[in-house]
Amino acid sequence: MPGRTAPAPVAGHGAAAGTEEANGKRAVRAVPAWRRSLRPYLLIVPALLLTGGILYPFGLGLYYTVFDFAASKPQPDLVGLGNYRRILTQPAFWDSARVTVAYAVGAAAVETVLGVAVALLLHRSSLVGRVLEKILILPLMIAPVIAAIMWKLMLQPSVGVINHLLEPFGLGGVQWTDTPTGALLSSITVDMWVYTPFVAILALAGLRSLPASPFEAAAVDGAGWWFTFRRLTLPMLWPYVLVAVIFRFMDSLKVFDIIYALTEGGPGDSTMVLQIRAYLEAIRFQRYSFGISYMIVLWAVVYLVTMVLVRYLGRIQNRAAEVPR
Repeated sequence: MPGRTAPAPVAGHGAAAGTEEANGKRAVRAVPAWRRSLRPYLLIVPALLLTGGILYPFGLGLYYTVFDFAASKPQPDLVGLGNYRRILTQPAFWDSARVTVAYAVGAAAVETVLGVAVALLLHRSSLVGRVLEKILILPLMIAPVIAAIMWKLMLQPSVGVINHLLEPFGLGGVQWTDTPTGALLSSITVDMWVYTPFVAILALAGLRSLPASPFEAAAVDGAGWWFTFRRLTLPMLWPYVLVAVIFRFMDSLKVFDIIYALTEGGPGDSTMVLQIRAYLEAIRFQRYSFGISYMIVLWAVVYLVTMVLVRYLGRIQNRAAEVPR
């Protein structure tokens, strides 16, 4: 009503509000400048620790390669590059390098072709495809050593299930891992069984990320499946496929577990890849510096091959995105 004044605030209410406001101001107090400047360095500490954990053993390995550490020589001598010269002049090294390249090329090529084919089949939306997509990752959940032992039992000439299944076709009794060619092909088969799903998953992810408009335009123009795959799908999918090739080829060059569990490098030296020869030199024969030198040479080969493939991948990605180089 006119003439009446507003009631006065209750005593203490304004003081409480003022206290809350003061507390709020203290809560948003500015961070000191020295703490802000220190924060970026604190964030990179985990990366520095990880880098140090990688570089320290690598540098220590390089240090050992310039000596002749061995169990039979407690006082090693400085030999410089003598270990590398000795490796590169041995026929055994070049035999192992040939086996390593043959294994890596064969495994990467077969897994790429099969992985892309499986991805194309699973890309069609269906209940069977969705079920198979879940089953596809099962080999990746098994350790490669366990997979190699499983296949070693299945490939036994007398009691293995593979020969038992082939007997009705007159193909039983095959010595799968007892011949040089059979041992190498068996090792590639185990690698293919374990890692083809990896390539298929990458290729399937690439297929699902491709734009739909070019394929719709091709369908309107009446293009066939092979023309669409060759002119549209494969050029746009190739960067994803090349990523899988880089991972698989790089990993196959330094394979150890599958071949050692399946054949231990035999028969003879038919599957003696560089990793197994380095293990034998360093651990079984206890020539530590010589074995580490093998690993450094293998690291250099893998590094150079990977750099070439990564540069090629960059050009392919630019071409797929229509970006001028």
